[in-house]
Amino acid sequence: MTPDRFFTLLLTLQSRQTTTAADLAARVGVSVRTLLRDLRWLQEAGFPLLVRRGRWGGVTLLPGGLLDTSRLTPDERDHLALYGLDDEQREQLGAADNARRAHQKVRPRPGRPITGGLPLSAVVTTDNRPWFSPELEGMPPAALVGDLRRGVRLRISYRRSEETEATWRVVDPYGLLAKAGRWYLVADAAGRPRLHALERLVDWEPMRAARRLRPDATLDSVAAELTAHWENPRTFPIHAELDSRQLARARRILGSRLVVRDTVGEGRVSITVTGRDLEDVHQLLQFGGSITVTAPAEARERMRQLAAQILRKYA
Repeated sequence: MTPDRFFTLLLTLQSRQTTTAADLAARVGVSVRTLLRDLRWLQEAGFPLLVRRGRWGGVTLLPGGLLDTSRLTPDERDHLALYGLDDEQREQLGAADNARRAHQKVRPRPGRPITGGLPLSAVVTTDNRPWFSPELEGMPPAALVGDLRRGVRLRISYRRSEETEATWRVVDPYGLLAKAGRWYLVADAAGRPRLHALERLVDWEPMRAARRLRPDATLDSVAAELTAHWENPRTFPIHAELDSRQLARARRILGSRLVVRDTVGEGRVSITVTGRDLEDVHQLLQFGGSITVTAPAEARERMRQLAAQILRKYA
């Protein structure tokens, strides 16, 4: 992309809420295919561009991505408004020096911080005391920080632990929580606080609307509220026998809460799952008939009740 096209694109996007790729392509005198390649380049360079395809699509420059033209002289602003000229033509007009100075003043620099955004400390909190969680890797938090600092709502594709497919939902993010070596998105979903593990965040897209947080709620207070019940040191061991073919899947789902004891027969292993209370037997339902709870008695009875509820539902 030429410097001329670069600035023309950004100045056009800055002056309009949303425009189409076809309009932008006509504005800078290139094909739509070339224009889309230029937009990808801008996104990779760190500019917060939202590109939607389809009938209701368009190109939008999100908050926090505006060019800083405050240091430009009137002549430099005027030359930035010229588009469709190459360097030789600018030289012929005697505009090369002004254009060059303007480009240097507003050109993005590697690692340049987001201007006008929320401070990093406002969207990241930490609490690295250990808790029970699987050893999984997820989406890097750096990928989300830029959109969090712009203070906008997010539309996320997220897979809950009990789901096999991700679903889309709109959330109002407070920021990121680092806990015991893992990262979580702290956000309100339908007005209720939620923790979203980045390892189960499949995709997201920023929205134009500003985030809508509950009165007096902060990242620190919401994160503390959501994790308070995990700080209880009480444990509730659940003993069971599991089909050994399900063992790898159980390790992925239960992580460090799962302890394999020994082999109890052909194709069966004895396990212990450490829960917080009796209701954690719900997590074992996803293994269906491949698991048998053996102790304690109240865990067996609770599993029987849950199985009866399921049977009545599908009877």
